[in-house]
Amino acid sequence: MIRKAAWESPLGRLVLTEADGALIRLEWSAEAVPAAGSDLLTEACCQLAAYFGGSRRAFDLPVAFAPGLTGRVQRAMCAIPFGETRTYGDLARDLGVPAQAVGQACGANPVPVIVPCHRVLGASGLGGFSAPGGVETKVALLKHEGAASLLI
Repeated sequence: MIRKAAWESPLGRLVLTEADGALIRLEWSAEAVPAAGSDLLTEACCQLAAYFGGSRRAFDLPVAFAPGLTGRVQRAMCAIPFGETRTYGDLARDLGVPAQAVGQACGANPVPVIVPCHRVLGASGLGGFSAPGGVETKVALLKHEGAASLLI
């Protein structure tokens, strides 16, 4: 069964989707979401509130990682600590794949923020970000985590 919940973040309305007891998507959306959620979605909203409120640095939620390389990259992104960044090249070396493949996998991340693709940067710049606001949203998340000094 697929369930959804919405949460108003400082960066816009987030809609979370759960299937089979794991998060499968987080997206910025104005979609109308029925009030029925789940314990997992309630906890995810609470953890997002704590993250944006400054009292949580890591998420402790079941995520349905994608198969193949995208899932490997998602797990690698989850290992990047709050307030730190890595480059696409760093992850590529760790995973033994080209940096372009890491960038594509980051762009395919269906659970941004919780799987922190915003912590992955280009070798000489920010790289991209698929959320509304694009790179500006990425910068806002990095500033929230105190990583903005790394962007200078």
